[in-house]
Amino acid sequence: MLKKDFWFDLPQELIAQEPCSPRDAARLMCLDRSNDQIQHRIFRDLVDLLEPGDLLVVNNSKVLPARLIGQKEHTGAVCELLLLRQESNDVWECLARPGKRLKPGMRILFGDGSLIATIQETKEDGNKLVSFEYNTQTLYEKLDEFGKMPLPPYITKQLEDQSQYQTVYAKELGSAAAPTAGLHFTPELMQKLKEKGIGITEVTLHVGLGTFRPVKEDEIEDHLMHSEWYSVSEETARLINETKEAGHRVIAVGTTSCRTLESVAAKYGKIQACSGDTSIFLYPGCKFLCLDGLITNFHLPESTLIMLVSAFYGYEKTMAAYKTAVEQRYRFFSFGDAMLIL
Repeated sequence: MLKKDFWFDLPQELIAQEPCSPRDAARLMCLDRSNDQIQHRIFRDLVDLLEPGDLLVVNNSKVLPARLIGQKEHTGAVCELLLLRQESNDVWECLARPGKRLKPGMRILFGDGSLIATIQETKEDGNKLVSFEYNTQTLYEKLDEFGKMPLPPYITKQLEDQSQYQTVYAKELGSAAAPTAGLHFTPELMQKLKEKGIGITEVTLHVGLGTFRPVKEDEIEDHLMHSEWYSVSEETARLINETKEAGHRVIAVGTTSCRTLESVAAKYGKIQACSGDTSIFLYPGCKFLCLDGLITNFHLPESTLIMLVSAFYGYEKTMAAYKTAVEQRYRFFSFGDAMLIL
């Protein structure tokens, strides 16, 4: 298939700049894979739409406040680092601005100077290897003090509260972007789901900035997918396998949970406890080996995420659903509304 097959016109005003309040008041488009029926509901209606025995699989990765703005030592020039991946202890791969002016050996001071970054080397792709010095037990404490959330480029409004870009169940630090389908859940909604007999279990996939990397190749099969680290626990593997054996549904909350489970199923033929890196790319024609349902937001035109949804729901039905979403004024992208496919 061609990249242009996944294009659709999206009015700028439909790109959500802030989350719904309360979170579960977002709209929910409900799609049935067995027919062309579309229902328009509210996210908290999930309690009525799911059945006892269903199992939701959420991604518990927590977003690092990984955007640091500081000054170059000696000159005081403003510069910015975005932490991407931990290489070893206090050495991280970072995006840097202005990248060309930050040479190996240069030092950047943040806040009151209690966090210092030293440029170690420039990688082939222009990213920097940076070492950090600080006066606390962990770098994460300093990120909480000085860091900002690395919001996607299409969100131009500053957050009033950094927790707006975290799921309520986030716990494993390591993502450069939020697993946004989970932003709609509240503790109260999760409690109601459990009371109905709907299970909730966790996987971890640390979302990299590669999730925003555009598809540049005309033929989508030629796209080189980014790699992300995932982990599945013994408990989660057991719950998923028991749910499948009992004839109930396994529903991924977000494309990250989906990619985790389908990666493991493709590698081992079943879900089992494991961890590693995945660069799985799901597009129309791919078989799904684990999932029976998917909760996801509305994604960018020509992105790998709309291609994943098209693989699960069907290309023509997905593009028709997106056309309906635009006509019905659904809110798009990270802080936007959601879609449930069963």
